[in-house]
Amino acid sequence: MLKFILKRLLVMIPVLLGVTFIVFSMMYITDGDPARMMLGDLATDEEVEALREDMGLNDPFFTRYFNYLGDLLHGDLGTSYSTRQPVSTAIMERLPATIKLAFFSCLFAIVIGVPIGIISAVRQYSIIDSISRIVSLIGISLPNFWLALLLMLLFSVQLGWLPPSGLYGPEYYIMPVISISAVSLATFARTTRSSMLEVIRQDYIRTARAKGQTEWVVVTKHALRNALIPIITIVGVQFATALGGAVVNEQIFGISGLGKLMVDSIKARDFPVVQGGVLVIAIMFSFLNLFIDVLYAFVDPRIKSQYMRGSKKKKAVAASAAAGEAQE
Repeated sequence: MLKFILKRLLVMIPVLLGVTFIVFSMMYITDGDPARMMLGDLATDEEVEALREDMGLNDPFFTRYFNYLGDLLHGDLGTSYSTRQPVSTAIMERLPATIKLAFFSCLFAIVIGVPIGIISAVRQYSIIDSISRIVSLIGISLPNFWLALLLMLLFSVQLGWLPPSGLYGPEYYIMPVISISAVSLATFARTTRSSMLEVIRQDYIRTARAKGQTEWVVVTKHALRNALIPIITIVGVQFATALGGAVVNEQIFGISGLGKLMVDSIKARDFPVVQGGVLVIAIMFSFLNLFIDVLYAFVDPRIKSQYMRGSKKKKAVAASAAAGEAQE
């Protein structure tokens, strides 16, 4: 297992290098002069040119890129053009709010979406199944920013039940979490239903029922555990979706998070902040995928056996085979 984790960490290096190169290239070709925006329209051309030279904006593309990589190796994400504040400091101040939004949104989607998918699979073609599929289709189709505006209009403007902006208490999380998690909730419900339908038709499920085990034990112990792999797989993708939704919804709800910081920095042509924000999100996403891959081994013993050697692997395979025979 340790060898597998080390391999994945090594694979992350070219991924992160690719992310930095793409983002740096996009910022390089973007219209706008950071030096002019920092000094204002009243500054002379000589002042602007002097500032560009001081900031290294006149250097060739690859010179600037390799200088940026060199700073990254020393833990330096750069300095904000707008505030002259270290980028790492600005990101660390805003990152907790974004992580909380993404985490609670993903958690809410799992807690609601997975049970809906299980019920839909167990009661296939029932009214509950039909309603859940229709709601899931609507959830996937709705843009989260549009849903956020509808929620704000209804619960803040019309009813006055919830605060429209900020993040100062539990009640402030309700509308952002619902709007961000809508797509993820629908995806979890559809994936769980599809995975459970494949499992509950297997012979060992019929055998478990024939032995007199309760439906709760059959569904949770035998069916759900074997259907978890596809569900776990999409957790990482949906967390990334939640992060993307947070970037937009932070603007709508006036939440001072990483997403709002990046959007404001894009408008101000504050390239170091944008590059640092994207890099931090990429690192988070990479480590989350690594965690999910390791989690597979704890859910399915067959996957764990692939990471073992010699006698340990043989014992794991034998244990997995014995468990399968017991279920049958």
